[in-house]
Amino acid sequence: MIIFFGLQVLEPRYVAGLLGLTLLLRRRSAARRLLNGLSAADFAGLIALLSLAVFTVVTNSEILLRLYPVAVSLCMLLLFGLSLKTPPSMVERFARVNQPDLTTSAVHYTRHVTQVWCIFFIANGAIAAYTAIYSSREIWSLYNGMISYLLMGALFAGEWLVRRRFASRRLG
Repeated sequence: MIIFFGLQVLEPRYVAGLLGLTLLLRRRSAARRLLNGLSAADFAGLIALLSLAVFTVVTNSEILLRLYPVAVSLCMLLLFGLSLKTPPSMVERFARVNQPDLTTSAVHYTRHVTQVWCIFFIANGAIAAYTAIYSSREIWSLYNGMISYLLMGALFAGEWLVRRRFASRRLG
């Protein structure tokens, strides 16, 4: 939504510049710690997103700016997908923050949830690409600024409900 409103008053290069600057400023306070803690895939994703922002600034291309959500989905797919190849899976990492000792069945469950997120990122990226290339600015903004977040929230909520059921079966 911010990009949509920004494009109402600014050229794409300025919106992309602000996007890149925001990405950097959000990480400013912990930049050294963040950079030291990044995996190669994390670092590649960060560089890809910053490069897209810089290239958009240089070319002033609205289509490149509109492809930013596609790049984010691809970066998330890369991170989640690579975690399936070299465990622990991304969702297992998140789960271990609250519960360090996961059962074998919980580890399998987190792996399946990571796979579901990978499917989500593929679908979301495809829809984001379609809206960026073929849809109006308003439709693009509606999907990428609201609908995709609602879908993400629905996936979070649905997984939470499934996890509660999974946990109650183990207890009951």
